[in-house]
Amino acid sequence: MDLYVLRHGRAGERGPAYPDDSKRPLTDDGRRRIEKVAKGMVGLGVRYDRLLTSPFTRALETAEIVAKVHGTSERLEEVEELAQGLGPEALLRRLRGEHAEREALLLVGHEPDLGELVSRLSTGANDGLSIALKKGGLVKLTVESLAPSARATLDWVLTPRQLTMMR
Repeated sequence: MDLYVLRHGRAGERGPAYPDDSKRPLTDDGRRRIEKVAKGMVGLGVRYDRLLTSPFTRALETAEIVAKVHGTSERLEEVEELAQGLGPEALLRRLRGEHAEREALLLVGHEPDLGELVSRLSTGANDGLSIALKKGGLVKLTVESLAPSARATLDWVLTPRQLTMMR
């Protein structure tokens, strides 16, 4: 399975304007940048069967922009396991269940969870090691196995700037 991991775009600042962190939307600049990232993904040839996103507003808006650019809005699904702070294990259980036979998945979520997922899959270790993804950064993994243990090859990591040059 090809597994693409995308961190959400730039969002409003934490604070009094957004007392509920899960409701912080993308900024106007964040929307523009994610649209450019999504077009870069098209230029790169990124294709997916299903787009799974965190239900948090900033991730959901990111996923909606990507799906619109790719013409795949019907493939978008909110999953609680991608909400911030849950770690990779709950998501891996879900992937082993209903998504194990997919050819390609795109995940949209948050740090540090996405970085922990990428590290867990590419090293096989569950030691809290994590790579840091920039907002709008994209990783491609080739998943070799989800069960009994999760293993993948890290194919590439692209920054938003690199992605926008792919258009």
